[in-house]
Amino acid sequence: MNAYDTLRQGLDHAVAVARARTGMVHLGPLGSSGLYLAAENNIEGPATQRWEEIDRRSPEAPAYAVRTNAPAWTAPTSPEFAAYLPGVPSGAGLLSVPVPVPRPVPVPASDEPLGVLSVFTRTPEEPALHQQLTAVASWIADCLCDSPGPPRPEDAGRPADRDTAELPVGFWGWDFGTGTVIWDDAALDILGIDAKGFDGQIRTWRRLVHPQDLPQVLARADEAIRARTPYQAEFRVCRPDTGMRRVEVRGQASSSDDGSGPRLAGIMRDITSGHLAKDPAEQVLWPAHNGFLAVDRAWRIIFANPDAERLLAPARQLLGQVLWDAVPALRSPGMEDAGRQAAAEGRPTELDIRTHNDRRLLVRLAPLPDGLTLCITDISSTRRPQADEVSAEGAAVERTMRIMELTRALAGAVTGHDVADVMATHMVPLFDAKDISVWTHENGRAFLMGSAGPKESLRRFEGARIAELPASAQVFVEGTLHFISSAEEFISRFPALADMPAASGAQAWAILPLIASGRTVGASCVIYEHPHAFSHEERTLFTAMSGMVAQALERARLYDAEHRRAQELQRGLLPRCLPALPAVTASARYQPAGDGTNAGGDWYDVIPLSAEQVALVIGDVMGHGVSEAVAMGRLRTAGRTLADLEQPLDELFFHLNEIVSGLGDGLYATCLCIVYDPVSRMCQAITAGHPPPVVLRPDGTSYFPDLPVNPPLGAASPPFDTAEFSLPDGAILALYTDGLVKTGGLDIAEGMSRLACHLRPAHVQVTETLDDLCDRLITTLLPDQRSRDDSALLVARTQALAPENISCLQLQDDPTAAGQARAHVRAQLAAWNLDELIMTTELVASELVGNVVRHARGPITLRLLRGRTLICEVADASPAMPRIRRAADTDENGRGLQLISAVTSRWGARYTGSGKCIWTEQLLSTDPLGERVSYESV
Repeated sequence: MNAYDTLRQGLDHAVAVARARTGMVHLGPLGSSGLYLAAENNIEGPATQRWEEIDRRSPEAPAYAVRTNAPAWTAPTSPEFAAYLPGVPSGAGLLSVPVPVPRPVPVPASDEPLGVLSVFTRTPEEPALHQQLTAVASWIADCLCDSPGPPRPEDAGRPADRDTAELPVGFWGWDFGTGTVIWDDAALDILGIDAKGFDGQIRTWRRLVHPQDLPQVLARADEAIRARTPYQAEFRVCRPDTGMRRVEVRGQASSSDDGSGPRLAGIMRDITSGHLAKDPAEQVLWPAHNGFLAVDRAWRIIFANPDAERLLAPARQLLGQVLWDAVPALRSPGMEDAGRQAAAEGRPTELDIRTHNDRRLLVRLAPLPDGLTLCITDISSTRRPQADEVSAEGAAVERTMRIMELTRALAGAVTGHDVADVMATHMVPLFDAKDISVWTHENGRAFLMGSAGPKESLRRFEGARIAELPASAQVFVEGTLHFISSAEEFISRFPALADMPAASGAQAWAILPLIASGRTVGASCVIYEHPHAFSHEERTLFTAMSGMVAQALERARLYDAEHRRAQELQRGLLPRCLPALPAVTASARYQPAGDGTNAGGDWYDVIPLSAEQVALVIGDVMGHGVSEAVAMGRLRTAGRTLADLEQPLDELFFHLNEIVSGLGDGLYATCLCIVYDPVSRMCQAITAGHPPPVVLRPDGTSYFPDLPVNPPLGAASPPFDTAEFSLPDGAILALYTDGLVKTGGLDIAEGMSRLACHLRPAHVQVTETLDDLCDRLITTLLPDQRSRDDSALLVARTQALAPENISCLQLQDDPTAAGQARAHVRAQLAAWNLDELIMTTELVASELVGNVVRHARGPITLRLLRGRTLICEVADASPAMPRIRRAADTDENGRGLQLISAVTSRWGARYTGSGKCIWTEQLLSTDPLGERVSYESV
């Protein structure tokens, strides 16, 4: 009795026991999302569609019984309930009992039942009825375990004149967790389904299966999933076009990657005209010589039939492994390309490969929605007569292609390490070697540029002076041509290195000199893990390859030298460290462009001015390269010199514009300069085509100050507009170039917003120094550090001068002003405990105030500032600047400024809005503001 007859007999008995008119049986493999109608009694028309599939998560009795593995009852809830079932008594509900797993099937991890038996009855609470229906369900389960497949036709024997290799074969995969099924084109053709109209649902496949065969198919699928055993079933399908067909499926159970549920995958064959015999002597039930693999998009194997394992002889279990790791025989250079071609074009492609044991395999790759199928046929016996000739031609073509790839890669290598990487990537597979090492010679010493394998045995030569090495070791690193076929030959030639074969695991060596322009620039050693006899062809090819590599290495050496010079130039043109100032602590970073130039036109600077003011400067000469770096150095030097002269910002930019214009047509530069006054906490800013700074307030809010727009230097016409804005104490200023914010396809506005967003966390990270902040911003905004433009970042935290360190006095414009100034100096310096500076400061203040009274005009302002130094300033309303005069011995005047220069550390004058200010600085014995550290730029 087959599975369908078992279900019908059990269902008829259940209906009779329950005195019901209608019943049904649903089956669903373990982990499936639905329960499928396998047999019914007196259910027809719309009712059949209503119950043909039940979601396991639904509240209906069949699903609840399966989830709880216990009887369940659904009472009638609406008049429409019985409308689906003509003849069902009014008030009848649905009583369901689970169909257990057949006893011979091992259940290692779940006792979830195989299905559910349901009848419509009005007596759900009778214990005797539950027992009787449970017994029927158990009987059904036991019979399903032993039930045979579908009945064979009379001509089921295998025709003697038919080659099974000609039977249509397709690939299928069922995902019971999601209720989907995948078929390749061959499988869809077997089932008579149009690929364009296929919806990928299991219910669509189930409707094709002959109703009498469905129970057996579902039961065996459940058994394969629970026991993790191979799946095999034969069933009939009702094709829409040609009627009944008989198919055979074989497969293997697995779990999905995302844990959504179990899967079955395998192959399907149309056996209508040649039903395979099941006799024990015929153990290969697949098409002759054909192995089948299925892989997902990551090339992990999700199905393999026995013939695939026989043909490929894997070193470990296939399922779940990456194809290349599990099957070295398929590690062919064209395999992945052929797979990508099949997936892209949506049609099969073929590849002829040779295995390590000289077998020839024809691999047919067919695309699937989630991967590929591989049909593998052993063609050694049919193609061996011409195999040697074809193999030789193929090997020659492959070697030529590899040489061309090596040549292209060497031409594109830029640095010495690039050359070493190219050799490791291309020469090792070209010569089927184990390892390769590349040595360079610099100042008579040997340096290991790169190695494709372990370096421990080679470190003894690293940095050694070649002339001081033993003669045999000199040959090894200096590059005398040698081909050594065995470890014994190596030891006999190089006795001083007798331990190297055992330490490196090598058994054969090709030692090649790298000679360019008649000069030895290094050496290369190709290593084999087995003894190797070098043919004449190989020796010739090695010699030719060493010349190509030597030329590439010489070009790389010249590039490396230029690279180092560019780095030294860039480091010399940028500040090596930023000054430690009371008003500002700063940190900066410069990131070269990703093209390897390592020199560019971006710069930054922090310039201390008088009265503890600080100028923050950042700029960008358009482009990047050595010439732009030189122009940047000239601009930075000129800007620093003009700032030291305390030129007003608009005049400073006027002179910078003249300098850029004189450097030649087509050269432009952007620049931003901000002067911070710690006394007033005001900033005066000017920009020439440069993006504005971002200001981070102590409360964590940020904004971009509104600065007037001026054209870039070299394209501007004076005057330049300036702006002023105030800063709270402890604010952070971030100045940057466009290379930092115009990355990843963002425009400059989006990049500026991104910078402000990432700057914002700095106010809550109390322990984050400005150095850490710069590193975080560079890492976040330039993650791959391969920007097309160089970039600079300058971050500064402001600190206002405390009111107790400021003293200001308005003086009368008459001869008594000097006395008032001296009295104020004595009182204030005594309050600051600076008694040792009272006498000199009195002299300085008296001389400066006296000069104003005599040579200038008031009002007169005296200001004392205590910061890094003691600053004494005298401001007046006259724009005339003082200058030191050379006084003759008989002159009574002209020695005041000489005296001031002698008793102070430095002095100067600057223009103000109402006149000028003359200032002096005197060193303090101790720093009243505490020690400040400098922040080096990288």
